[in-house]
Amino acid sequence: MGNEITDNTNDIFQRLRNGETLSFDEPDFYKLAEVAERAMDILVDLNSSRTIKDIRRHLSNLVGYQVDESTTLYTPLSSNYGKNIKLGKNIFINQNCQILDLGGVTIDDHVMIGPRVNLLSESHPVDPESRKILIAKPIHIKENAWIGAGATILPGVTIGAHAVVAAGAVVSKDVPARTVVAGIPAKEVKSI
Repeated sequence: MGNEITDNTNDIFQRLRNGETLSFDEPDFYKLAEVAERAMDILVDLNSSRTIKDIRRHLSNLVGYQVDESTTLYTPLSSNYGKNIKLGKNIFINQNCQILDLGGVTIDDHVMIGPRVNLLSESHPVDPESRKILIAKPIHIKENAWIGAGATILPGVTIGAHAVVAAGAVVSKDVPARTVVAGIPAKEVKSI
């Protein structure tokens, strides 16, 4: 499709996936901007698509494999990389979803994601002297979970199977299976 980067960019990305922190001063840090530009280019086409079929085609280009026909995305979508997004089957992602996936974002089968959800697998240290360091930790949303409108899932969080994240929740810790969480920070409100 003409949007692939041909140089060897796997080194820095694999290091992030392996849990290494990266300084903005890292010699290969510029590669993050290159892949972000690739993602932005694909997202222009994806977000201007007029059919679910075309959206799915461009989404497949973004993630680097054929997205299952049972998965539906309503645009717009925002992502800074795309190649670390792993999508199962029968997933529904509503409008204005933001996926920062340098740390990896896995969404299992039958997951529903509401509008304006943020899946953020990347962060920075709180200490001002260390803030120009990138930390990436994977997010995993397990089968049949439901992420409510405007929720934010932070780096390193796993949402258990059949769990529900209430609208507007900020999730900084793992959510057990069949549990409903709500609030900022998200806390368990009931079991299903």
